Amino acid sequence: MAQIVGGFLMPHDPLFTSAPDTPPKEQRDAVMNAFAHVNKRLKELQVDTVIVIGDDHFTVFGPHCLPRCLIVIGDASGPIEPWVGLPNEQFRINQPLAQHIMNYGFDNGVDWAVSKSITLDHSISLPIHLCFQKEENISAIPVMVNAGVEPLISNKRCFEIGKSMRDAVLAWEGNERVAIFGTGGISHWVGMPDMGRVNEEWDHMVMKAVEEGDTETLVNLSDAEIIEQSGNGGLEIKNWMVALGFIEGYRGTMIEYQPVREWVTGCGFMEIAA
Repeated sequence: MAQIVGGFLMPHDPLFTSAPDTPPKEQRDAVMNAFAHVNKRLKELQVDTVIVIGDDHFTVFGPHCLPRCLIVIGDASGPIEPWVGLPNEQFRINQPLAQHIMNYGFDNGVDWAVSKSITLDHSISLPIHLCFQKEENISAIPVMVNAGVEPLISNKRCFEIGKSMRDAVLAWEGNERVAIFGTGGISHWVGMPDMGRVNEEWDHMVMKAVEEGDTETLVNLSDAEIIEQSGNGGLEIKNWMVALGFIEGYRGTMIEYQPVREWVTGCGFMEIAA
């Protein structure tokens, strides 16, 4: 039987690799050390598969197609954007487990969009590259939810999708040791008049709710409130909600938090566990 062994929340800001020298050294070192810490924890937990939750930034998809939730069951590479400063590499995908999660969802109320071949943007590619792409024994299952472009998926639905994936993994007959990444956020205003602003108070409120396992507070946040308090980029806590739903009875521990205005983002890293 597969085991769920942990989860992590982290930003996926492309400026980490496209403009690495813009913040003060202390802040950029803290952020990169946090990614290194996640890599260390994956090894300690003997993880062999990471489900990586991200969102598209109107890069892979567009007005022609806006999938509400999508799972990759075939080939995947990334990032698609050359300016991110990372090589577009093929990722190792746990295709059998991904297909099982897909089919379990079909039978239990998740109408997945499905990709058999995709080049991903930075939201999923960057965490893979920085946390485990060099670890040949760790594979990925990319999942995207629509946290960026209207019509947006709801916080509640994200949490429910996470629970469905948890049930699917626990029903899998393989012996994988599975972790999950919820990526993005926290506060950042992308292409908005307040771009560069970081709302530290909001960010700490979100992380405190995660620390306390306070799902109700997070689920009940309206999209309008999230945008007002943390910008359009703050909507990416929907990706976090999928990860929180995946870890039953979760509590969070903060790994690092840096309000990096040069990277226009409140950079929060957390580990979540039952």
